[in-house]
Amino acid sequence: MAGLTDDQLDRYGRQILLPRLGVEGQQELLAARVLLIGAGGLGAPASMYLAGAGVGELTVADDDEVAVSNLHRQVLHTESRVGWNKAESAAAALYQLNPGVEVRPLAARLDGEDLDAAVAGAGLVVDASDNFDTRYAVNAACLRHGRTLVTGAVIRMEGQVTVFPFGAEGGPCYRCLYREAPDAGETERCSVTGVLGPAAGMIGTTMAAEAIKRLAGIGEGLAGRLLLVDALAMDFRTIRLARDPQCPACSAFQPAS
Repeated sequence: MAGLTDDQLDRYGRQILLPRLGVEGQQELLAARVLLIGAGGLGAPASMYLAGAGVGELTVADDDEVAVSNLHRQVLHTESRVGWNKAESAAAALYQLNPGVEVRPLAARLDGEDLDAAVAGAGLVVDASDNFDTRYAVNAACLRHGRTLVTGAVIRMEGQVTVFPFGAEGGPCYRCLYREAPDAGETERCSVTGVLGPAAGMIGTTMAAEAIKRLAGIGEGLAGRLLLVDALAMDFRTIRLARDPQCPACSAFQPAS
């Protein structure tokens, strides 16, 4: 098949067989540049499936270190890499999974000009961070540069995923969904409330699926919808998202020239 090597045909053959994806979809994946923010509970499974699918360039940003308490859900990391920076640990693991993917680890918390440059250099952004400040900053940068944003969150046994395809399509943004961040005392964190490992895996792999579909140009996707997952009840539902005309982010949005 034109454009793919024998090794690529062998490695990605089961994807290429999918009628909606095929050779053209695989070529789009191989040419894609994805920025993944966070290599923790969501970023770990998301990165594994993005690399496995053959995303050509994957930049992984995380300033945290691998801890033993991470390992029950952050399945990308291993006990032998406890103490490593998570982005560096991710790069080591993903190279073993698929050496054909260029993984660029960034051992830093992206913000300001660094975040802006990283988003501008990506074709799609996956936000697997765990705090509202980062999510708001990533949302704003994706708005400025017209980059599709796949975002998710998980706590206890519950999670959510949505997609914001910024650019010509319009639609809501992350701050239409959460206009203001909760007070610091009200913000729930896994270290306090706990989290089920497979629940993080369900959300992270769903984020990867949404990113792959978007890059390959297939499927309906979650644009304009929020997927809510309750792993305790094993219940999945979606709700429609609308643009907030008073949104502090997108209502006054001016794209980068």
